[in-house]
Amino acid sequence: MSPSSIKPPVSSHAGATPAHVLRQFRVVFNAVKTHFRHVEQAAGLGGAQVWALSVIRDQPGIGVKELARTLDIKQSTASNLVRALFERDMVDAVRDGADRRTVSLHLRDAGVAILARAPAPFAGVLPDALGELDAATLARLEADLGQLIKLLGADADAGTVPLADL
Repeated sequence: MSPSSIKPPVSSHAGATPAHVLRQFRVVFNAVKTHFRHVEQAAGLGGAQVWALSVIRDQPGIGVKELARTLDIKQSTASNLVRALFERDMVDAVRDGADRRTVSLHLRDAGVAILARAPAPFAGVLPDALGELDAATLARLEADLGQLIKLLGADADAGTVPLADL
């Protein structure tokens, strides 16, 4: 698609209504849901697991703590992802260090095969699109969503749940 074929937004800021913005949220959520549905159909795994596999592939030897940080999820959530991947023989978890508590993760052949079948982007379409926004737009979006979250009285910990798990 060429830049000249991209249509401008339907409504301007002055004409924005709660109904129009709600419709935009629906479009975003449905795009995310559709992508993760395609991932699951093609790969046979959930989107968060596929993303974790891609990170392990790209950073061989990564630990669970670093994986959690990279995926921006709780360490316990990352541990659960790794456990499921380990049980399906997709990753190796090698105990390192003097006390053997540190685990380094490596992709196995089954994990490589899953990534070969899974549609990109592995992190999901929303993180991919957000990464394409310029800094000013991203800052505005962050501030505006922060205000909306505050009005919702939403739990901040909900932000550490992978979208694929919602």
